Amino acid sequence: MINYHPTEEQLSEFAQGLSSPALALVISAHIDMCGKCQKHVARLESDSAKAVFEDQINIAANQPKEFASMLADITCLPVSESPSATPKESMIELDGRKFAVPRALKRYVDKTGNWSHLLGNLWQAPVDLGPIGKAHFIFMQKNGRVPEHTHRGTELTLVIDGEFSDGISHYDTGDFILMNSDNTHAPHSEASEGCLVFSIVDAPLHFTSGIARLLNPFSHLFF
Repeated sequence: MINYHPTEEQLSEFAQGLSSPALALVISAHIDMCGKCQKHVARLESDSAKAVFEDQINIAANQPKEFASMLADITCLPVSESPSATPKESMIELDGRKFAVPRALKRYVDKTGNWSHLLGNLWQAPVDLGPIGKAHFIFMQKNGRVPEHTHRGTELTLVIDGEFSDGISHYDTGDFILMNSDNTHAPHSEASEGCLVFSIVDAPLHFTSGIARLLNPFSHLFF
């Protein structure tokens, strides 16, 4: 069950096209998995479209008759139908196990690098997002753990498959998570099937506990 969603402000900015590219991508992927947010954004977009349309009607009312007639003809044109196509299924694979990704992330499957084994039961694959930057698919096998850390910037995470906890809360498939320098956490999964997440960070993590602090000068190489 999805319990963590973008805020009302974040969804409103997304519907207006005002979100940063990274945030827009993660929200879009969350919406693909969350019917509640999908319906809410559709309402926001509909309300925005109505407001624009009403503005155009008001402008037309003050224009010459010929312009108003032309606008009426345009708004009454039938919507062209696009040829139907079966969406291409895109999966990412780790050790023979395949994971379906949300529609918004499918274009990046072919831009995902090789999996590398990090600490313990932790795996990571880099994703080239082009001008947006770089992201990672991170897989925590059962008992897999990311060392306790805080953030020099922002961390956007979407749970693709499975569940994990981090000392702050427990997250399930589809959950949207945003962390910043105010948060310190240690993600780990106890799920028998492990947990796959998609994560974007705009600055290296800062490890805060134990021997992991020795990794701080190199944290940009891992996350």
